[in-house]
Amino acid sequence: MGVPILLKLHKDEFSLRQTMIRSDFECYHYLDLTPPDVEFHEHEFYEVFFFLSGNVSYNIEGRTYLLRPGDILLTDNQDIHRPEIQPGKPYERYVVWITAEFLQGLEKYGARLTDCFKDASKKKYKLIRPDEKAVVHLKKILDKIVECRKSNEFGSAALESIYLCEFMIFLNRAYFATPDIIREDITENEKINKVVTYINDNLSGDLTLDRLAEICYISKSYLSHQFKSYTGLTLFQFIIKKRLTVARNMIRAGIPVTEACLRCGFNDYSNFHKAFRKEFGASPKEFREKRLT
Repeated sequence: MGVPILLKLHKDEFSLRQTMIRSDFECYHYLDLTPPDVEFHEHEFYEVFFFLSGNVSYNIEGRTYLLRPGDILLTDNQDIHRPEIQPGKPYERYVVWITAEFLQGLEKYGARLTDCFKDASKKKYKLIRPDEKAVVHLKKILDKIVECRKSNEFGSAALESIYLCEFMIFLNRAYFATPDIIREDITENEKINKVVTYINDNLSGDLTLDRLAEICYISKSYLSHQFKSYTGLTLFQFIIKKRLTVARNMIRAGIPVTEACLRCGFNDYSNFHKAFRKEFGASPKEFREKRLT
């Protein structure tokens, strides 16, 4: 009797697509009985991951969060992340994708709705654990957004945007109401965190294994093993992915392709071109032209 009820709750068919169709925001309610296999990825936009059920840990930039129902994760346009889903329980969650431009457009009403994302990135801690009342409230708003998205009634699109604004206001309230306490349910390594921070701050510099091992005072073999263990990627994979991600963001912001290439540590444009196309499905120039149209 339990399975039909679960199926009735299912809202959207999960897709491995990691790009937005709309130019403002998208909201989905997913439920999977079989765990999907999601690769490490990154977005051009902000993501709110609202966890409801399942056996799930979530790796973001080398920190792994063991999730409880009601937990919310915030990622920005530079975070490399991936859920690790174990079988045994239905995997249910809301996923909200929002462009920075849309949120910035709402600042005319007096609230900077990007603050929770920016503060979480500054603190390098992406988890919100709201109280039960806030979880229920936020969930109700998201249900309204999903309902409006699927409705043809007059004003549904306008209501959808209004509800998204309401959601972001209460999400920020939940984030900033959370006291600075000892981090719970997170697996991390101080030295690996230091390496990740160094990589993020020195994309155009020397990121050889020798240099990274030197700044942490550990052996190269130990660093390689521990880095893969905590981040899920090899050092080379992480560095390339991070350089490409930041280069993409630079191009999106209007920085010339060749300048973005050099500033992100690619000394050979042909290699950059090939890696960019493989990662994003378009050449750097095609990506730039698409963003200009």
